[in-house]
Amino acid sequence: MFSRFILLPILAIYCALPVLSYAQETETNSADASDILFSLEKADESQQPSSGTLFTASAQLGFLYLTGNTRSADIKTGLDLRFERGLWRSKFVFDLLVKKTEIETETNQNFETTDQKWSFGTQTNYTIDPIKKNYLYGSVFYEENRFSGFDSQASMSTGWGRRWYESKASSFDADIGPGFKRDVTQVTEEERAVGMASQTQDTLILQSQALYIRKLNEHIEFKQLLVIKHAFEKGQNSIYKAESSITSKLIDSLQLKLNFTIDYNSKVDDDRENLNTETSVVLIYSF
Repeated sequence: MFSRFILLPILAIYCALPVLSYAQETETNSADASDILFSLEKADESQQPSSGTLFTASAQLGFLYLTGNTRSADIKTGLDLRFERGLWRSKFVFDLLVKKTEIETETNQNFETTDQKWSFGTQTNYTIDPIKKNYLYGSVFYEENRFSGFDSQASMSTGWGRRWYESKASSFDADIGPGFKRDVTQVTEEERAVGMASQTQDTLILQSQALYIRKLNEHIEFKQLLVIKHAFEKGQNSIYKAESSITSKLIDSLQLKLNFTIDYNSKVDDDRENLNTETSVVLIYSF
C-alpha cells in the first residue's frame, strides 16, 4: 500500500511528460503559477538544463547527545527531492526522528526508544493558467508515530490551488480539495494480551493548505505552513498542523534551519494529548 501512495503522483508526471510541450518563456514580471511546496527563490536560469527539466535535492541532519544527570540521544534526518518540467512540478519529502533515553532498572541501565516517528509526503502540481497562476494538485501523505496513539496515519487529496500574492520578497499560496484519510489505532501490550486488535478508521476529508514565504534578506528566509484535514463524518479524527521555520544560508550548499511544528488531532485516546509540538535545529546540505 505504501508503494502505491508514493508511485501515484510520480507515475502521473512521467505518463504526461512525453505528450506535453515545454512551457514557453515568460516575461520577468509574469512568473508561472507556483506550487505551495516550492520556495520563492527561483533557480538561476543559467544553471538550468537546456531540456527545460530541473531536479534538485537536499538532505538534513540534526543530532543531540546528553550526558550527566540525563543521558539521551536524538537524531533527526530527512530528504527533500524536487522535480520540474514544463507545466508539471513535483516534490517528495521524507522525515525521520528517533530519541533514545537512558532508563535505569534494578539490574542495569539501558537506552530505550522514547520517541520515534517517520513520514513521507509527495505532491504533484499541474499549472492550468500561468497568467492567473492557478494549478491542479494531487497529494499523498503517510506517517508512523510510535507514541501518537496511532500505528499509522495516511491521507490522499486532489483539488485546486492558486498563488494569491507574489512580490520579490514574499509570496502566498493556498489550495483546497476533497480527499480520503485512514487512521490505524494503536494497541498497547495489555490490550493485545486480552485479544484486542487495532482498528482502522476511514473517512472523507476536506484538505486545505496555505504557505507564506518571506525573504528577510538574501541569506535568511521565513516560511509558515498551515495544513487542515477536516473529517466530514462527525466523531472522526481531524488533523490540524502548523509549521514555522527560519532558514539561514551558511555557504552556497549549506543552510541552518530552525523549525517549530504543532500537530493537533481532534480525537485521541484518553491517555494521549491532542496537541504535540516539535522544535528542531538541523543542517541542510543541497546537492
